[in-house]
Amino acid sequence: MLDLEVTPERSLGSTTENWEFILGMHFSQAVAIIQSQVGIIKGVQVLYSDANPLSVDIIINLPQDGIRLIFDPIQQRLKTIEVFNMKLVKLKYCSLPFNSPEVVPSIEEIEHSFGATHPGVYDAAKQLFALHFRGLSFYFPVDSKLQPGYAHGLGSLHFPSGASPIVSKMAIYSGVSVIDSRPPALPLSCYHQQLYLEAATVLRNAHGTRGLRLQLYTEGSIRSLEPRKQCLTREILFGDSCQDVASNLGAPSRVFFKSEDKMKIHSPSAHRRVQSKRSDFFFNYFTLGIDVLFDARTHKTKKSYCTPTTPVTTTSTCTIGANFNWSLRRIITEDTPLDAPVTINAYSKWDTIASRLTPAERPVVLHRVGSTNTANVFGSTFSYGYQDIIFEVMPNNYIASLTLYHPPAPYHVADWNTTTSSSSSSTSAVSASGNRNMLFQEPKQGQANIRITA
Repeated sequence: MLDLEVTPERSLGSTTENWEFILGMHFSQAVAIIQSQVGIIKGVQVLYSDANPLSVDIIINLPQDGIRLIFDPIQQRLKTIEVFNMKLVKLKYCSLPFNSPEVVPSIEEIEHSFGATHPGVYDAAKQLFALHFRGLSFYFPVDSKLQPGYAHGLGSLHFPSGASPIVSKMAIYSGVSVIDSRPPALPLSCYHQQLYLEAATVLRNAHGTRGLRLQLYTEGSIRSLEPRKQCLTREILFGDSCQDVASNLGAPSRVFFKSEDKMKIHSPSAHRRVQSKRSDFFFNYFTLGIDVLFDARTHKTKKSYCTPTTPVTTTSTCTIGANFNWSLRRIITEDTPLDAPVTINAYSKWDTIASRLTPAERPVVLHRVGSTNTANVFGSTFSYGYQDIIFEVMPNNYIASLTLYHPPAPYHVADWNTTTSSSSSSTSAVSASGNRNMLFQEPKQGQANIRITA
């Protein structure tokens, strides 16, 4: 049986094992705690909506311990901690037990442990009496025959001897009401000297994607007396060396070497290519939701992967999602105005994007499996290509990942547009916010695009 300390409006944790579920912590951090308590915390369930992952709360259910962790579906931060079975867990407040096999959590015990508060609220439909403290609520099953209108508090109700109601549920949350609770910002105690992503902007110019501009935050300088949040801005560009990326983002969470390229079969003359003795490698940044791929020969950046991390992807248990956003400009029809960009972010739906960008009609079906687990409970995804961007789309129409890549150019690449007219085939534009966007236009008749590689 877990022996846990309750901190109203903050956390529920173990003082002996040195871990705690803190309001505002990310879903992946809670999963890491549960994984560290293997054999102690058992029977874990993850509940989410497959069809509407961004509108229904994500829940980690611990039925054998009577605990439920409720996460905001978009931010994926912990907003409510519920104890729904008081008999399965020991609880303390200020190191004094108020719920255990020896201590019954009655009305008198709760008022003795937590002190006075405002009058409780009676829910006649559920026959529950709720006693609210700031950031903490207790629920008592009460007979409908009672008249709470005459009571000035839960303790003022009169019960027969030995019939005092017992707590059936407890909730920890941020704010004054569990119904209106919202997840707080990521607590400083959860930073663990790591970088976290506030927002990612795609940088583009007339030749395509240049890289990413990242708005980051981390712990402040250790010289200050109190910990504080420090904001940073960094850019990762195609052609950056692995030393450049490490200097900007720090050491990666993991370095992963590609053992094979399952997409090379789609390349021209793939069967005639000589197997390379070198392997491309990734820098995985789990707290940013970004992976950077380096070329095996040049050690230069050639691809970037952004993962929104909805709960129905294979990376949702270890990665904090990337909040990417950018506006992509393109002319589709003569009726579409030139200043109508396609806004793409971590919460966009594919059908809205596809109706504006007209990507490749036939997607590539991708079935992700692990090296130790060949079963993928989330099913296959579909990858659509558009210029130098690959959208990985889930069956529910949300984006699973975004791949930005740089066309291979071993030595030097120059682009010329030969045309019989004086008009240019493409121009670049800068949005009002300063983000670099791009205006795409199909080549006109009599106009040819030529790429020469030295």
